[in-house]
Amino acid sequence: MFYGIIICMYFVPGEHPPPHFHAYYGEYTATVDIRTCELIEGNLPRKQTKLVLAWAELHQQELMSDWSLVMSGKEPLNIQPLQ
Repeated sequence: MFYGIIICMYFVPGEHPPPHFHAYYGEYTATVDIRTCELIEGNLPRKQTKLVLAWAELHQQELMSDWSLVMSGKEPLNIQPLQ
């Protein structure tokens, strides 16, 4: 969580591709493709979208590692929030 934005990656074996995570901000929700660092579903306010995508770019390798963990049914590791 950072700046009121909650980031979630669900650890469920067989989670559907593409590799992604979910971002929540108030009543807004979005899904972000880890490979492209783009919104693929939903929406967030402009400022929060920029923050989430910047964070995703900074932590893309860690996010892909976490995706590998969730695909094998393991809990993802925590990733440093945007500061």
